[in-house]
Parts: sequence; C-alpha cells; structure tokens
Amino acid sequence: MKGNNKVLLEIVGLRKTYGARPVLDDINLSIHKGEVVVVLGSSGCGKSTLLRCLNGLESIQGGDIKLSGKSLTDKNVNWQEVRQQIGMVFQNYDLFPHMTVMENILLGPSKVQKRAEKEVMEQASQLLDRVGLLNRKDDYPRQLSGGQKQRIAIVRALCMNPEIMLFDEVTAALDPEMVREVLDVILGLAKQGMTMVIVTHEMGFAKAVADCIVFIDAGKICEIAEPDEFFSNPKTERARQFLNIFQY
Repeated sequence: MKGNNKVLLEIVGLRKTYGARPVLDDINLSIHKGEVVVVLGSSGCGKSTLLRCLNGLESIQGGDIKLSGKSLTDKNVNWQEVRQQIGMVFQNYDLFPHMTVMENILLGPSKVQKRAEKEVMEQASQLLDRVGLLNRKDDYPRQLSGGQKQRIAIVRALCMNPEIMLFDEVTAALDPEMVREVLDVILGLAKQGMTMVIVTHEMGFAKAVADCIVFIDAGKICEIAEPDEFFSNPKTERARQFLNIFQY
C-alpha cells in the first residue's frame, strides 16, 4: 500500500449510537500519511457517520480517535483547530451565495487562520488554476455548475492546508456528466500524496484511487483489503453481494 509508516489518523474501538441503536460498532483503523482509504458499503451502513465522527461533527460513545498520536476525545480538544488539519468536503457544496468564488475561499484562511490575504490569494489562484477554474474566481456560486461548485469546495478546504482530507459522497448530488471533473481533481490529489478518506458509490473511481478499501456493513468493518484483492476476490459473502450489485 502507498503511504509511509507514519500513522496520521488512528481509530481505536470507535462506537457511535443514536439512543439505543448502534450505528458504528468497534471500528478499528489506521490511516498512514499519504494513504488513500476508500470506505464502501450500502446506504445506511455508517460510512458518512464515520467521517462526521472523525471531524468532530458527531459525538462518539466509546473508543478513541487519534491525530498524529493525540487523542481527539479529550474534553479540552479545540475542534476549530482540529478541523484546520482534517478538511472535509460534503455532498452539498455549502458555498456562501452572496460571496464570489475567491471570497468563499479566502474566508477561512483569513478569518480563522489569520493568514495574510496576499499569501492566501496566491495559493487560492494556484489551486483554482489546477482545477481549471481560475477564470471563474470573480463569479458567484449561482453562475457555476454543480461540478464547478464542488471543485471550488475542494479548493476552499485545501486552502486551509489540512493534513488529511475527508470526502463524503462528493459526486452524489451531481449530474453524471459533471462527476468526472470532480473525480479527476481527487485523483490528482492522490498522485500528489494527499492523505484522504473517501466515501463513494463510484466503484471504478474507488478501484482507481484507493490504496486501501474498507468495507462496512451494519456499522462494522467486514473487510479491509487492497483494491485489486477486494474487487477480484472479496473475502466475505456480504462484500460479494455488495459488489454483485455493481457487476464486479
């Protein structure tokens, strides 16, 4: 698997419940620096909840999450600081409609990180150029397609200089012809060594981008494997059933 030996994010015995209903049960996973982990599973299995737990958007009822060896379950953890290290992009782009593309991107680095505007603008311009949208920097979200908005959301997250990126079904709300342009951006990030955890239903993309496939069913990890192994020879009957739906 790609990545070095440094464990960047470690999940130990993670448990999440809604009332008496278990959503995630005894999740154990180590994510190494530079590694791309793709989380697969049927709708409702707990994939998106897992990402939200990693970013402090959901409370957990047991276990631990460690970023570079430091526990994120400590009551004194400053989640505003942690979220600068763990970036997240959602299905819905959440761009501010009254701000231009550039204003949307500058907001976090300027207001939260207190970085110089000139420095952030240079970085934002480079990232916009990389995703093919530098010429849209003065446009408003209403002037952009869904795929363009999602690419802007990715740039906005990257401008915070996170150590790891979480992607939660970022193509789910897009028309089919817009999916490719967003997936190409994420593939480019993988080639540059960005550590990522990706929840997706795009099986071809998962196979192309992943260093590690994590298959979740009913809140439990059923299988962890390299993509070639998972897609050609899944070890569990549940994974075989899942892949048969996608004709793998």
